[in-house]
Amino acid sequence: MNYAQLVNQIYTKKSCLCVGLDTDPNKIPKHLLDYEDPVFEFNKRIIDATSDLCVAYKPNIAFYECLGPSGWESLRKTIEYIPKENFTIADAKRGDIGNTARMYAKTFFDTYNFDSITIAPYMGEDSVTPFLEYKDKWGILLAVTSNKGGSDFQQFGGDKPLFKEVVEKANSWATHEQLMYVVGATRGELIADMRKIAPKNFFLVPGVGAQGGTVEDVMKHGKSDEIGLLINSSRGIIYAGSDENFADQARDSAKKVVEQMKHFI
Repeated sequence: MNYAQLVNQIYTKKSCLCVGLDTDPNKIPKHLLDYEDPVFEFNKRIIDATSDLCVAYKPNIAFYECLGPSGWESLRKTIEYIPKENFTIADAKRGDIGNTARMYAKTFFDTYNFDSITIAPYMGEDSVTPFLEYKDKWGILLAVTSNKGGSDFQQFGGDKPLFKEVVEKANSWATHEQLMYVVGATRGELIADMRKIAPKNFFLVPGVGAQGGTVEDVMKHGKSDEIGLLINSSRGIIYAGSDENFADQARDSAKKVVEQMKHFI
């Protein structure tokens, strides 16, 4: 999916919601465990309930690969089931060099046909550029994360912290039509700082809902001229309910988030 298609979907749906598919067999409704593939059945129903409300889905790869071959099969079926109009993100946080990075790119772009992948940029340019060799595919670099330890390195450097150095350098590797950044929702002032140095890039913003970030703060500090945001909610949507009506409750939760976004789009 290219930049124009993604922007168009946001304006058409009046939404920049990304639903995180962090599917844990221990947390899904118990009645789904009777299905041959409980993880896929859960994802399928969440997708059916939310695909018209969100613009993107973000499976967290750790929740699938920990299950071994069956988890990878659930992931494959999930990606094939997601409507083509929805942007897909492999939340894999890969980061390695040379042929290894090239194989990771092949895995997620060729084998599984994701639109994008999250990347840890610590190893520099040659760990990122293999992901940028694919037409209409995206690299999403970790920049300012919402976890407690994020400041250990990202904020290091005084007046010009490391995350700014990373973003300024990465901006020379690709344009805003191929490169996004992960920017946590829990620090509004840092979102504003990021927007100054990456005025056109999309930001993937986790941390809304369960982690305490708000849609209003993200939109206020991070919106670009063409919105430029994918605001992710995982647990707050997919685990909104735990009984047989869980998909309806997920939809209701997604609707509430989208209603907050509509005021800014």
